[in-house]
Formats: sequence, C-alpha cells, structure tokens
Amino acid sequence: MSIGVVPGPLDTVHCGNLRWGVVVTTKDALLQQVKAGIREISTDETQRRLATEPDLLLIDVREADEVATGAIRGAKHLPRGFLELKIEALEHRRDRALILYCAGGNRSALAAKSLMEMGYTQVCSMTGGFTAWKNAGLPWAVEPQLSAAQKIRYSRHLMLPEVGEEGQKRLLGAKVLLVGAGGLGAPAAFYLGAAGIGTLGIVDPDVVDVSNLQRQIIHREKDAGVPKVDSAERALRDLNPDVKVVKYQERLSSANIMRILDDGWEVVVDGCDNFQTRYLINDACVFRKLPNVHGSVFQFEGQASVFAPCLGGPCYRCLYPEPPPPGMAPSCGEAGVIGALPGIIGTIQAMEALKLVLGKGQALVGRLMQYDALEMKWREMKLRPDPKCPVCGPQATIKELIDYEAFCRVRA
Repeated sequence: MSIGVVPGPLDTVHCGNLRWGVVVTTKDALLQQVKAGIREISTDETQRRLATEPDLLLIDVREADEVATGAIRGAKHLPRGFLELKIEALEHRRDRALILYCAGGNRSALAAKSLMEMGYTQVCSMTGGFTAWKNAGLPWAVEPQLSAAQKIRYSRHLMLPEVGEEGQKRLLGAKVLLVGAGGLGAPAAFYLGAAGIGTLGIVDPDVVDVSNLQRQIIHREKDAGVPKVDSAERALRDLNPDVKVVKYQERLSSANIMRILDDGWEVVVDGCDNFQTRYLINDACVFRKLPNVHGSVFQFEGQASVFAPCLGGPCYRCLYPEPPPPGMAPSCGEAGVIGALPGIIGTIQAMEALKLVLGKGQALVGRLMQYDALEMKWREMKLRPDPKCPVCGPQATIKELIDYEAFCRVRA
C-alpha cells in the first residue's frame, strides 16, 4: 500500500510482517498539487462576494493567537486543527458557499481540499490570506478575545458548537434587563451571571425581607432591610467579576420604563409579581421591538413564554387583552408559593434569554409552557398573534403606555 500524492523516491517501511511503500514528497510539491485541485480567489473578489452574497460564509482557519492580532469582520473562526471535526457543527450544508483564509494562503488551501473531500462543493481559498487583505488596505478589526481565566471559567461553553468562543464573546457583550430581583429574578440573575452575560440590569424598588429567603435565593439573611438591587449586585459580583450590574431601585411606571429601556437592553426578562407591571413591560417591549421573556408562578403552578411580535410571535395582550378585575388575582403573599417553583421557571427564563442572545435553538415564541409541580407535568400551548390585539395588531388602539392599578400586590 502506498501513501502520498506526488511521485518521488520510494522508501520501504517495515512494521511486523507488513511492508508499506511510502511516497516521499516536499512541502512545495504538496502545496502545488493541492492548489491545482482547488479554487483560489483574490482579496478583491472576496470583498466583492462578501458585499453581494449574504449567505456566503467566511472562515478564518488561523490559530487563536493570530486571530487576536486582527481579523476580517464577520469571519467565523475555526482553527485548521479542528476543521474536519467541527465544520459540520458550523455548517452542515454541503452546497453553501465558503471562503477560507489563513495568514498567507497555504493552510486555507489545505483546508479547502479537506472540505472538498468531505463533500463541500462551493469552497474557495483566498490567495495571500490575511496578509494580502491587510496589504490591500481592505477593512479589518481587532476583536476582543477571551482571557486565559475566561477560557477556564467558560470552558464548558467553549466545548459546545452552538456557543464556542464566538458565542461566549457574544454573551459577554450582551445586555439583559431583569425586572424584579425576587422569586423569578433571583435564579434568572444567577444563571445569566454565571453564563457570562456582560451587563445585567436589575429593576426592583423593594428591600430584602426575611420572608423572601424561602425562594429568592440571591439574597441572604444578613441582607434583610437592604435594597434588593444592592443585595443582588453583591451576589453577582461574588459569583462572576465579568458581570456589570446596572441598578434601578425604582418601581416601573409609564414615566420611567422608556428611559430605562433606552439604556440599550436587547432582551427583557419579566420576573415581576403584579399585573400592572406585566402589562407595562409588554406594551413597552412591543413599542421598542424587544423580546419579552415572561414567567409567572402561583402556589404549585408556573408558566413561561417569550412574547415577541418583533420575532413574529404574539404579545402578552394577544393572550390576555386586559388585566383581571381587582381582587381576582391574589399575590404570592396572599396565596403562597412553593419555594423551588420560581427556581424552575426562573431558570427557564434564563435559558430562553441565553438562546435569544446567542441566536440558537427554538425560543418559546408562540408557545406557552405550563408546569404543574404537584403532578410533575408539563403542558405546551400554541399561541398565535391576535389580529385584533390592541397593542400589536394591525389596527392597534393602544399607542401609549397605561398605568393600571396594581392588582397582584399585598396592600399595606
């Protein structure tokens, strides 16, 4: 059996009773043959195709230390050593147009040959690589890189093809707003902070009470009397120094919610405990075109969804057009709630927020997940946008925010 691609001097290798004829070649001869069998394109053609082919995938096959010095914007990083092992997770379609580049054009040529052997039919290698791109004066940038400590902290994320280094950097650059640091907000904040969401906003006007500690796991007994936003900030800082906490110790109303949303949040997690705030968040998110990750709990039952007309789904008012009459919806303080239940629903909210930030998976858009803790049963309901919805429908009648009376709060 012979191994090799170019005729050359033949050496004989003995291994037990087997004999291999090994064809010896040189680096230059190997590259010459490889490049003769693939398609190479110039930096100018690469730039033109990037501007005119939105489905084109640009892949940087250099090592991480090379990418840290600069890269072409929009390129996906997949080191040459992991190319064959991870390409299918990055792109499984064999007919998608791919352009590979390295530093000088040799590794990308070898990579292109490997992908063609795996059945990828629209593969090109950029001649001259990143060096030629820079020398041509074409645009590039130095992107933030994960530190050595971050690579250890988020190592289990980096193993996931759906996250990887690019996804983790996306999480670290994300801004998620949590409304409420209570039963739902506490577990959601913990898991979002642990995952490395770079900026977490927390809106809560209340102080910690000992009765909160049965379910609001972000607070401690020593925090009694401390504003919840301060207690939550302390816990998140101890958990992950990568996370910046922006505190809003104020009750949401039509007077302040738009100001808060204007701080650049990309996902809103609704962990509030009253209908007044729930409708306010829904309407503001519709107006600002933001996804609203909903959660609610009652005794042994909970539910979660993502209300996002901006993503083609319904809003909260499509399901419940108007708040219930006063006194018809008791609060947790009036009806009680099992302590672990908010942890389950709040963690689901955190998972949905992470998926939205990463742009992966199927979010709970157009679906309402309901959970019965006593029976340990899940039920899913399909939700559709209501064409008569007063806030997101084509003939919407609600154009401004409404401050409803708080229905689901214990009155002093």
